[in-house]
Amino acid sequence: MTTDPTRTTDTTKTSPRTRTPTRTRNRTPWIVATAAALAIVTAGAFTTLAGLLVGPLHEEFGWSRGTIGLGTFVSMALYGATAPFAAALMDRFGMRRVATTALALVAAGAGLTTTMTASAQFVLYWGVFVGLGTGATATAFAATVTERWFVARRGLVTGLLTAASVVGQFVFLPVLSGVIDAHGWRAAALALAVAATAALPLVWLLLRDHPADVGQAPYGATEFVPKPAPVPGAARRAVRVLARATRTAPFWLLAGTFAVCGASTNGVMWTHFAPAAHDHGMPVTVAASLLSLIGIFNVAGTVGSGLLTDRLDARRLLATYYALRGLTLLALPLLLTATVGPPIVTFVIVFGLLDVATVPPTLALCRAHYGSDAPVVFGWVNAAHQLGAGLVAFLGGTARDAFGSYDFVWVAAGALCATGALMALTIRRPAQDELTTAVQ
Repeated sequence: MTTDPTRTTDTTKTSPRTRTPTRTRNRTPWIVATAAALAIVTAGAFTTLAGLLVGPLHEEFGWSRGTIGLGTFVSMALYGATAPFAAALMDRFGMRRVATTALALVAAGAGLTTTMTASAQFVLYWGVFVGLGTGATATAFAATVTERWFVARRGLVTGLLTAASVVGQFVFLPVLSGVIDAHGWRAAALALAVAATAALPLVWLLLRDHPADVGQAPYGATEFVPKPAPVPGAARRAVRVLARATRTAPFWLLAGTFAVCGASTNGVMWTHFAPAAHDHGMPVTVAASLLSLIGIFNVAGTVGSGLLTDRLDARRLLATYYALRGLTLLALPLLLTATVGPPIVTFVIVFGLLDVATVPPTLALCRAHYGSDAPVVFGWVNAAHQLGAGLVAFLGGTARDAFGSYDFVWVAAGALCATGALMALTIRRPAQDELTTAVQ
């Protein structure tokens, strides 16, 4: 198990604000989780709007799909690259400051996007600002909340917070699509900017950095846990953790499988499903509704995966998820038509259950192999997820421009999932005591 020597472990060093633990019912962890979910839901809504912007930006500015995909690639790449540094910054400045700053960034990025006139501005406003903000409130944030506030139910809480991201990504898609149809794409971007601005003060009021701040133990803990002193050098720590992790085989296998995960979800489905369905004559609003339905089943699949991760071998779960996802993607070109029928609805249900079910077992394996460094390691693993997503978002648009169809993209994504399933099975099984710690 890898640990960071710079991380404070002396339990006698506590924050000046630390109080004696109370004997009241321990509701605060769930309040904190709710505040985190609010931030995650709000930021998540930004990650799939880009797919709805492809057509309007192409029509208004004449930009190619590859050019628009470049902005999406930058956003996804920064989304992933930000996560490990954000996790380290939370150890330095606290979750509340980092999360609220992230919401301010996405609000600014979306607002400025409505004023752009050149593709380079799209790359800056949506790619850089939104990418940084969403990355800081991504799965590494959820991992940090889970690690600090919960000892029991970690798999379940991971699933719930991941589901919150799904809600943000998909539940609002039909609404945003309707806004675009009725009022234009600028109105949709501005609505998200307002939503992020409104969520910011609520997250600041409800989110707390550590159980010791309110004199409580983490949920399920038998002993009070003092708050560690702030860990200086957040950027250096993130890089040092990466340097140590890259010397181990599990890291590369986890990063590889999660790159496949990003390529086959954010990269291809959330960026290209709507325009691909439109190529077959399906209205974009209907395609957006199907993506929203996928999001609803994402919630059930992710929470269920969290419960299974608390009980079963995470490696076998990952292999099963990737294999089944690959089969659904291979079948998709045969299912897309102008109308919605039972075949495409079946695809939506199955893909929805599998989509982000990979997060709880991946985080559990990070925790089992890397201990207290798990949130930062998972941040780097998530960076690989977004790198895969960004590359396929860009290459998928380029392939559509070159071949006039998305069929090749779906087949290639299915083949990647088969590779991911094989990699998951080759991850070294952690020691039993590590697994026990990971799923408590």
